[in-house]
Amino acid sequence: MIQIGLTGWGDHPDLYRGTAKQRLQDYSSHFPVVELDAMFYAVQPKKNNDKWLEETPQDFQFIVKTYQQLTGHLRGDSPFESLEAAFEAYRLALRPYKEAGKLGAVLAQYPPWFECTKDNVEELRRLRDELQEFEVAIEFRHQSWYDERFRDKTFQFLGEQNFIHSICDEPQSGDGSIPFVPEVTASKALFRFHGRNVAAWQAPVNRQNWREIRYLYDYNKQELSEMANAVKSVDQQAETTFVLFNNNSAGHAAQNAKQFQQLLNISFEGLAPKQLDLFGGDV
Repeated sequence: MIQIGLTGWGDHPDLYRGTAKQRLQDYSSHFPVVELDAMFYAVQPKKNNDKWLEETPQDFQFIVKTYQQLTGHLRGDSPFESLEAAFEAYRLALRPYKEAGKLGAVLAQYPPWFECTKDNVEELRRLRDELQEFEVAIEFRHQSWYDERFRDKTFQFLGEQNFIHSICDEPQSGDGSIPFVPEVTASKALFRFHGRNVAAWQAPVNRQNWREIRYLYDYNKQELSEMANAVKSVDQQAETTFVLFNNNSAGHAAQNAKQFQQLLNISFEGLAPKQLDLFGGDV
């Protein structure tokens, strides 16, 4: 089963028909899954999680990013007294999604400096132990995990730990990129499409608008068709395959996701009803 969605629901103006407060409801009338990236920046309070669960259809799925401290991204002071306390708070925030049947997976995206080393393998083992009650996807951002010396062992390890391999399409710009490797290591699969803007991918992260330019890309039909073939092949090996478009700097993600859905000839059931106009028609 292939489920298509976007990273976040707040930046897709083509999808909205109501107020800003209704954006998640509007989004869930188009797609059955979304990436919840707000959890990366802060462990979300119960009122937010309850609100988002209530606003979405019964079968809607969230791919929830790990809090940044758990994957070594945090720069500056932590609001938690220890890493153990951060894990516990994150688990408490996640459980309502699992209990509601709406947790597609946890996404642990590691930073570009997280290389394939013995110490970092142990970090992954700790993450697995701390989040053992959840299905977890691992996204590497350092090429060493795919190096010829380690590649087979990387996938063997992910499979042994029941980690989902996050399959990324992104610009190929040397050491700063990981290859597109459609390898399945668990019962679920996850694709994340970041675009192919090579020049922007190399922009320093301290540049003020680095995020806006890095994900500025509009996939063409041939590129979408090639990726659709890879997704179909992976879906033959997985029970559920999630596909998330992250190329949204100029609003291309929603359009590309719709095109991708058409290429795969997929229709989604159980979406939120679209709003009605004054004359009773869908808008």
